[in-house]
Amino acid sequence: QVQLVESGGGLVQAGGSLRLSCAASGGYPMGWFRQAPGEERAFVAGISWSGSNTAYQDSVKGRFTISRDNAKNTVYLQMNSLKPEDTAVYYCAAKKPFVTNTAYTRAYEYSDWGQGTQVTVSS
Repeated sequence: QVQLVESGGGLVQAGGSLRLSCAASGGYPMGWFRQAPGEERAFVAGISWSGSNTAYQDSVKGRFTISRDNAKNTVYLQMNSLKPEDTAVYYCAAKKPFVTNTAYTRAYEYSDWGQGTQVTVSS
């Protein structure tokens, strides 16, 4: 089982920025998902094991950046130009095992999940 510890959530005004971090117990393809009240969990961004491949939900392209530091087994989600509709609980996820250097985008492809961190964007 992969242990995942998220941090960095909080309250920010529209137009502001936050950086989420997810520390893993090893190196795996990773992803960020979010879930707003009354909605299903949705893909936000994914990154391959090496970091060379990334994928984003259309609504966050150009505003969010996923990156990783494999020396620290940590994945980051830099969120800029935040909007009220970005308000949600954000979850990081890891895929174990893996074969290809792929940025996975579907929740069922991930094996392990963090506890979630709240991001609230005020208007």
